[in-house]
Amino acid sequence: MKKEIHPKYGECEITCACGSVVNTKGVMPKMHLDICSACHPFFTGKQKLIDTAGRIEKFQRRYGKGQNQPKTS
Repeated sequence: MKKEIHPKYGECEITCACGSVVNTKGVMPKMHLDICSACHPFFTGKQKLIDTAGRIEKFQRRYGKGQNQPKTS
């Protein structure tokens, strides 16, 4: 590797807007995030599926709500 062209790799403190702090290694000494795994709805289980187009109901009507029923057109 060439000398003096690579950034220094050291301790890094990552801070989220929710107040969560993670210490890791990186090329920057500090990072600030808007959202992390501690406050993201997908990881916390607070995410809700919103079906505005009615696709789920259309699928259930067409295919019999998961049961083996003959297709009606």
